[in-house]
Amino acid sequence: MVSHQLIGAEVSLYTGKLRCYLKYKSIPFEEVTASREVFQNVIIPRTGVRYIPVLISDDDKAIQDTTEIIDFLEKRYPEASVYPRTPKQNLVSLLLETYGDEWLVIPAMHYRWNIDENRNFAIGEFGRTSAPHASKEEQMAIGQQTARPFAGALPMLGVKDDIVPAIEKSYLSLLADLDRHFAVYPFLLGSRPSIGDFGLIGPLCAHLYRDPYSGRLMEAQAPNVVAWVKRMIEPAPLSGEFLADDEVPDTLYPVLQRMLEEQGPVIRQTMEQVGNWQGGDQIDRAIGEVGFTIEGVSGTRLTFPYMQWMWQRCHDFYTSLEGEEKRRVNGMLDAISGLEELLEQPVARRIHRVENKMRVDKAQ
Repeated sequence: MVSHQLIGAEVSLYTGKLRCYLKYKSIPFEEVTASREVFQNVIIPRTGVRYIPVLISDDDKAIQDTTEIIDFLEKRYPEASVYPRTPKQNLVSLLLETYGDEWLVIPAMHYRWNIDENRNFAIGEFGRTSAPHASKEEQMAIGQQTARPFAGALPMLGVKDDIVPAIEKSYLSLLADLDRHFAVYPFLLGSRPSIGDFGLIGPLCAHLYRDPYSGRLMEAQAPNVVAWVKRMIEPAPLSGEFLADDEVPDTLYPVLQRMLEEQGPVIRQTMEQVGNWQGGDQIDRAIGEVGFTIEGVSGTRLTFPYMQWMWQRCHDFYTSLEGEEKRRVNGMLDAISGLEELLEQPVARRIHRVENKMRVDKAQ
């Protein structure tokens, strides 16, 4: 039987997200390490970009981007869907995927590259991935070179010295909120993982649990989060149910409020800057600068249109709701100050992913 190929790396945040999904869905796959040779011979020729993970499907389609891969596979393997069928739960799961994928990269990257123990571990992992047959000394040298762009990306993400204490305070508060939740519930929305769980597992496992210093921190501060990470890494395939009656536990409201307060202004500014984009229909990976605030400390970071593409999934689902479903969702949103207003904000110019490039609608 021909299986899918997952091309990625243990050290990769988004590979971790996809690996957990494939295991939960009981989708047969072979994992291929994204070495330098695999990048040159497979990833770049097949996708046109240098990003992992990549899925080579059992009928030889090459797909890049975890959200697109999961949506592709959900159509082929609909059993035990990771998308809840009820409106409140589905919206919350989409929001938390966007939060995990696009915002928790901030603490994930800080702890990996600003903590010496984690940094040295990651460099070794990068070298082992790039050149699996090289000596340890050669792997460390290769890892130093390969890791340089990732470590150098911290300022682009807003990770600068003056805001680091606020990033750590926010992250520890998030761990405490999630720990209270996972003390009661196996996953975000019951006994089945949702797309929101898979959004969170990338940063919380591949960086923040697997890297040694931050792993010990999580063990000490949030044992119930660690238990959730372990359930996600080795899930019971195709098992579990979402909570009955479209219930969204109150324990998730502080997490959603944190998302709204920290990431919400960045989403709003990103939509404004995309709306004012003066280039052609292919939009740059970063197009300017946005401001943000974490725990009362302000910073700046680059503007990434991809964040809008992810947000559009939340916005489109919310604006598709009508009647009683919309009223029930709005009742939930009343508990999260400002979220309904952001979801109602029109998307002036939509972002699309076309052949792994970002494109934008023409200006009106």
